Amino acid sequence: MLPRAAALAPGASPGLGGRSPPPAGLEEEEPLPRGRAMASGGAAAESVQRRAEASGPQAEAAEEPEGGSRRWGAQHAGARELAELYSPVAGVITADFLSGLFHWGADTWGSVELPIVGKAFIRPFREHHIDPTAITRHDFIETNGDNCFMTLVPLANMAYKFVSFSPEALCETCPWECYVFALIIFITMTNQIHKWSHTYFGLPRWVIFLQDWHVILPRKHHRIHHVSPHETYFCITTGWLNYPLEKIRFWRCLENIIQGVTGEKPRADDMKWAQKIK
Repeated sequence: MLPRAAALAPGASPGLGGRSPPPAGLEEEEPLPRGRAMASGGAAAESVQRRAEASGPQAEAAEEPEGGSRRWGAQHAGARELAELYSPVAGVITADFLSGLFHWGADTWGSVELPIVGKAFIRPFREHHIDPTAITRHDFIETNGDNCFMTLVPLANMAYKFVSFSPEALCETCPWECYVFALIIFITMTNQIHKWSHTYFGLPRWVIFLQDWHVILPRKHHRIHHVSPHETYFCITTGWLNYPLEKIRFWRCLENIIQGVTGEKPRADDMKWAQKIK
């Protein structure tokens, strides 16, 4: 049996309990005291938490699934599809509301004697209540000229975007442009639709079909407005908003507010005009 000293590698020296010392440069570190170890672990956890809080929202906002579409919010693919689907309907509803607002204003306020506005805008509404079918004897230009002229600039702007914008930019603004296009088309056609609602003979079948399905203003629906004192059902593009606005007394509330502020009585000039004509 070899002596103990001979069993050691050359140049090695026995350590405690027979353990060999670590190679040079790899000396064992002394274990930290318990208090210092806990403090070091807490500081590391706090540093990780701070980094997560700082980069969390930005990382989530920047993180996108494959294909570049977001998982939620207005840029979600499903939300964009719904916007493209319903934005034209929203444009039609907006056109119907604007037709009612303008019609209500001309029927309810102002006087035929007002300079410029009285003869150009208010008088036709007064005469229409006296002879509702007079509009059916107007030609296309007289019926639709004003509305067509009013929508020329928005249509020209839309055409410019269509020929000058990139496909990506057009795709981004598609829901908005669909809304504006539907709004413009139905505003342009409002007086023609109103004329059809007073025409009882010779209408094309497709117009009668649209009226019967309430896509545009039906004839029976519009008769409600022409019952004196002409204080309801002002929307004349599709008529979709007439019932809900009447249900919440929208026009009556506006009239009460304006009468309370100005002291003017609603439809006072309309009643005087009707009595003068009779």
